[in-house]
Amino acid sequence: MKVIPLTLELIVGFFLLFILVKFVGRKIITQITPFTFIAAIVLGELLGNALYDQNVGVAYIIYSMCLWGILLYIVEYLGQKSLFFRGIFEGKPAALIKNGVVDREELKKNRMNINQLQSLLRQSETFSIREVAFCYLEANGSISILKKSQYQKTTLEDFNLLAKPVYAPVTLIRDGQVLWDEIKDLGFDESWLKMQLLSQSISDYKDIFIAEWLEGDGIFVQTYQKT
Repeated sequence: MKVIPLTLELIVGFFLLFILVKFVGRKIITQITPFTFIAAIVLGELLGNALYDQNVGVAYIIYSMCLWGILLYIVEYLGQKSLFFRGIFEGKPAALIKNGVVDREELKKNRMNINQLQSLLRQSETFSIREVAFCYLEANGSISILKKSQYQKTTLEDFNLLAKPVYAPVTLIRDGQVLWDEIKDLGFDESWLKMQLLSQSISDYKDIFIAEWLEGDGIFVQTYQKT
């Protein structure tokens, strides 16, 4: 590989990338939607493959990157001017939790399960489903959470209160399956679990979509009927 042609291609590619980001918009960097995520990857691949292919010259790099940039601009323009195209290219947020109840149908539509939802909630500093009033899955795969009023952040100084011990919620039942290891770690047994469920008028484990235990707040249960 010759150094001078490679140097020229790198310089051209560098400034083309700079211009395209300015031209198309900054959201190609933040990757707000799945489309912009894929577009950014393809743009980098176009430049990378061209640089390391000796049969490809500067003209090919300029043509391919400019054409891709123009297509991206057209998509962004249509998305700004038309709600129809905006819905196609950007998608819409999906309400995974509504009024404190997990929408299992929305989870299925978005190919998610309760484990993945719990993981996303924990990454957003929300360790229990009971804290959530509404949860939306955004187009870029992140989640937005509106907590119930009693779980919204306040400072202890506002009320002159002493700090209390903090406990992590423990999932007891998920998708109708009892997590016996978790129950044993808490120091409880099957009779305790049955008593807790009977207090919620539930007798069959298989009827439960998700059940959590939080020290000081008791058990939280959502059945398959609550959708």
